[in-house]
Amino acid sequence: MENQLKVNVAVVGATGAVGQQMIQLLEKRNFPIGQLKLLASKRSAGKKVLFKGQEVTIEEATPDSFIGVDFALFSAGGAISKELAPHAVRHGAVVIDNTSAYRMDPEVPLVVPEVNMDAARKHKGIIANPNCSTIQMVAALKPLYDRFGIDRIIVSTYQAVSGAGAQAIDELLTQTRDVLDGKEPEANVLPVSKLPVHHQIAFNAIPQIDVFTDNGFTYEEMKMVNETKKILGDDQVLVAATCVRIPVVKGHSESVYVELKNDYELEEVKSLLAHAPGIVLVDSPEEQKYPLATDSADKLEVFVGRVRRDLTHPRGIHMWVVSDNLLKGAAWNTVQIAEELIKANS
Repeated sequence: MENQLKVNVAVVGATGAVGQQMIQLLEKRNFPIGQLKLLASKRSAGKKVLFKGQEVTIEEATPDSFIGVDFALFSAGGAISKELAPHAVRHGAVVIDNTSAYRMDPEVPLVVPEVNMDAARKHKGIIANPNCSTIQMVAALKPLYDRFGIDRIIVSTYQAVSGAGAQAIDELLTQTRDVLDGKEPEANVLPVSKLPVHHQIAFNAIPQIDVFTDNGFTYEEMKMVNETKKILGDDQVLVAATCVRIPVVKGHSESVYVELKNDYELEEVKSLLAHAPGIVLVDSPEEQKYPLATDSADKLEVFVGRVRRDLTHPRGIHMWVVSDNLLKGAAWNTVQIAEELIKANS
């Protein structure tokens, strides 16, 4: 994108895992940056980050930080987005928000570029980035939705601890060492740090991500339900999710079962996936080739495999969907939206 007009970019939450990935992507992608502002909390102000060989000093994020900014990429928590995003818009910036603050706001488009980029172009200043587990699923399902229609989705996720932040990664590594050394592991972070009960994640699977709602599903599961409907623009699609945290550092995996509206040929489904934007089909069971979280790490694409017919429903289909939750699930989806908007205006 080096020949594009230069734009001024602010990254809010520059010291966080996703913010750091955003900064790296802006550099790797040769994003057409005029001025880069790195914003974070007061305690992080003054730290320096290397960008294209030059040191950039992190500033405290304030309402006036966005003067002259064209794109403000937010990943500093929902409360910060609620507080500062309106100020960024007031100063003329397009906000792309990676938190849950605006996802279900009817005035804010919820965007995955491979699925509904047209919605982003109708923004009123703020564009929301979906939940990481939703992004990879809808990217994989979009070609099937367009060709056959979808009646129902049942998804079980196997989510990496990096989705819960740096403390969760540290806890997984510490607990793993403790268990291997015969020590009693200490749990303070997962499934939800603010709750009174915590569970060991090392050598375990925790069937809770976020807190429970009154219907027995967690907020993470309800995000997948509600966000999928909004992104596809279809309230009639039936969605159910079970979200599980597993001892993997990076890369979410999902078992996705779909009931299509129309009959399908398996080879056509595989061909649609193989040629879909942002999708890599890895599906050769006889060679034991299928997507792995370890293979998706540091990659921008969504990987799909284990594509097979259901044995009981004539239009049912199963697939395995894997992606780097910090990249396509967060930082890359955000930067990608900005890239597409720049292309559309060039």
